[in-house]
Amino acid sequence: MARKIGSRYTVHQVIGRGSAGTVWLGEGPDGPVAVKLLREDLAADQVLVGRFVQERTALTCLDHPHVVGVHDMVVDGSDLALVMDLVQGTDLRTRLERDGVLAPLVAASVIADVADGLAAAHAAGIVHRDVKPENVLLDLAAPAGPGGAPRAKLTDFGIARLVDAPRRTRATRIIGTPDYLAPEIIEGLEPRAAVDIYALATVLYELLTGATPFGGGHTGAVLRRHVTENVPPVDGMPDGLWRIISECLAKAPASRLRAAELASRLRELLPELAGVGPLAVPAQRTATEEAPTPGEAVYAEVDAGRGAHRRRRGPAVPLVPGPTPDSTRDTHTSLRRPSAQELASYAEESRAQRTQPAAGTHRRTRAQLIRRRRTLAVLIAVILLLAGAAAAWTAFAAEPPAATAIGVHTTWHPRL
Repeated sequence: MARKIGSRYTVHQVIGRGSAGTVWLGEGPDGPVAVKLLREDLAADQVLVGRFVQERTALTCLDHPHVVGVHDMVVDGSDLALVMDLVQGTDLRTRLERDGVLAPLVAASVIADVADGLAAAHAAGIVHRDVKPENVLLDLAAPAGPGGAPRAKLTDFGIARLVDAPRRTRATRIIGTPDYLAPEIIEGLEPRAAVDIYALATVLYELLTGATPFGGGHTGAVLRRHVTENVPPVDGMPDGLWRIISECLAKAPASRLRAAELASRLRELLPELAGVGPLAVPAQRTATEEAPTPGEAVYAEVDAGRGAHRRRRGPAVPLVPGPTPDSTRDTHTSLRRPSAQELASYAEESRAQRTQPAAGTHRRTRAQLIRRRRTLAVLIAVILLLAGAAAAWTAFAAEPPAATAIGVHTTWHPRL
């Protein structure tokens, strides 16, 4: 059934869903559009509505071939909607789940397109803050790029920024998708352009390997890895791509490439990637095998007793362990921000895990040395005590008693 959105738009059917709202196929004065209706609870938030109105000019002025343009932002009663370009295609997550990892040439071309879009946004002072495969649309109606790569467009600009209103995200909360969060966001710093570069490099890694570099397991473990661990190397990955990914996943934001630099570096690399096949990834389990839990593929339990922990044994954790795609993945996940003490403990734990065998041996050797020193000190104390007692006894035995001396040399004369 058709539904009016404001005075200019009509929506007809749902074409997508997410945690922030629902995407409808709609019609506007200039033709077909995509209309993203935000959730009713978001529309009822006056702080968010005010921010929504303030962001209108910035988002509607962002015009770039690799960005899904925002035509209008509508506030109408309980409706809060973004009117966007209608892209004839699919999102990158669906492509990854359907076809598996991409060839390096195709992956690099797609990410270069997205980096171009980010460069335009960053120049306009806009930070996306939620770059991930779900928010990259592949325009199948546009001419293909190098190696038959589909042209990519980045969408959902401003959603994270809009939802991240002061009343919704207090000092102990963070907004984002855990697998793609830059370390500085986890540490509580203001998100700047570098967070998008970190997330985009994570997406590139995922397109090549089928998994993210720090994902999998409990959310707290994911956050700790972002802050304390370095990206693990991947066998068979072209050196040029590996250098780019490593630079963009640097812990220090200032060490990462700019969006325009990332796009340029990737496009310079395209001729070298021609003819290079997809990286080998672990085979999926057969239908007769028991399905693994999300962390089983790369984690193994060790030290089953008290203080047990999980140790990484693979380069990454697949985000989609099951065969059925999840069409309702959260666009924005609200997480508790770790305290400074927790982050410090994360770093200490990570160092201990990386050097566990050597550290364990060192601790045992040190404990033995301390016990030996204590035993030696006790023996020395006992010897000194005995020696002192012996010397005192010898001195006492060598001197005659005072009463005897008086009795020998003193004569008693009675008083007359």
